[in-house]
Amino acid sequence: MSVVLIFLAAIAAIMIWWLSGQRLTSKPWLETGSVQMPVHDGTDRPPVPAVKIGLFVFLGVVGALFSLAVSAYFMRAASADWWGMPVPRLLWVNTAALALSSAALQWAKREVRHGRMESLRPALVTALALAVFFLAGQIQVWREVVAAGYVLDDNPANSFFYMLTGLHGLHILGGLAVLAHTTVKAFAADIAPERLSLSVDLSAIYSHFMLAVWLLLFALFAGWASDFVDLCRTLIS
Repeated sequence: MSVVLIFLAAIAAIMIWWLSGQRLTSKPWLETGSVQMPVHDGTDRPPVPAVKIGLFVFLGVVGALFSLAVSAYFMRAASADWWGMPVPRLLWVNTAALALSSAALQWAKREVRHGRMESLRPALVTALALAVFFLAGQIQVWREVVAAGYVLDDNPANSFFYMLTGLHGLHILGGLAVLAHTTVKAFAADIAPERLSLSVDLSAIYSHFMLAVWLLLFALFAGWASDFVDLCRTLIS
């Protein structure tokens, strides 16, 4: 439970920090004059796109969903019929691939900000390829654990492993569709970097968040999260 609370607190802190730097406190209904695009003198930030706010709200909901699932994992793990399963070595490779995909999107975010299309395209392709590799690797992990006899209904630990990795994989797949669309647009002959900036930014934010969720799940499967919870309980008591 401590890990869940820490995870939710981290999500809330990141969202509050980001929203505090945006122009969410303006009161457009108090402004007078004709409707026109805002003029910026370089000292103020532009208004936050609605789709970006929507993404942060969505990520908050996703974070709450995974937090509830992790909480249920800890409660169920205290039962007598719980037998932990070994962590496949391929999960380490998949984790590295997802981390590199997130790093490639951060690279793409920097390149599109500077208008360097010749560097943006390989960055997007790299991020896309590594994300696909992660999903393919997760499917291979499922095949390996099934071949080793860790089937879905054998014990609750197996069920939670398939449920959590499957749920995370579905979210990665959704982000992959958006990233693929952005990558295809980047190769259009007449595309301007400004038209891709928001899409790349949103993809990077989503990728970083899903990486954070996966690292939590990986720590859960490896037993590190349980050790951390036991340490917290020891310190509290």
